Amino acid sequence: MRSPAEVLYNFHWIVPRRAARSSQAYAGFLGPFLRAHGIRAMINFRGPNPAWRWWRNEKNVCARLNVEHHDVMLSSKNLPTRGMLITMLNAFDCAAQPFLMKCSGGQDRTSFAAALYLLHVGGWEAFSRATEQLSLWPYLHLPRRNQRWLKLFLFFAREDARSRPLRQWIEADYSPEKCKAWLDARGCGDSFQAIQLEPGLANHHGDTKDTEISQVREAQ
Repeated sequence: MRSPAEVLYNFHWIVPRRAARSSQAYAGFLGPFLRAHGIRAMINFRGPNPAWRWWRNEKNVCARLNVEHHDVMLSSKNLPTRGMLITMLNAFDCAAQPFLMKCSGGQDRTSFAAALYLLHVGGWEAFSRATEQLSLWPYLHLPRRNQRWLKLFLFFAREDARSRPLRQWIEADYSPEKCKAWLDARGCGDSFQAIQLEPGLANHHGDTKDTEISQVREAQ
């Protein structure tokens, strides 16, 4: 049975004792939450945010507990750059285990990253398990119109990779422009907001401040 804290913070093991997922642990409970699950590293998908108290507190708590802290920028609305995805895979490979991946609500970016983690470590044989990470229950993933690309990306990746490992495909052939073309060809051009050209900082709601920081190309 899940504890009240696990329900509150949308906590789930992706691979038991290796990788877990959750929302942002607010209200001063991050330290006890990390200790309770033996977490040795955190991967934050809201990006580095030194101007925001939540990020400074998160870094301080991790430092006090000797928990590694890795910042990765992802947007739930904009198609990711190749560099953003490679940074994410690098974090998966170098983070001490068990590690916790999180965004704000643990529903969208974290679901996407958890799916790619399973494909990264398990290959395309893990595709069904990966798609399950983007489901309403138990992960509360209920995408808005311009977040529907998150799950569609998995089908694009499987088709375009042609059996190559996920990292090999991303490093050699992936581009957000190619993903956009794939989505457009299937009538899903409204499933994302923009192409992310440069990673920016996350705002306090946990998504990119496109008009102020990053350069984006609006989807047609």
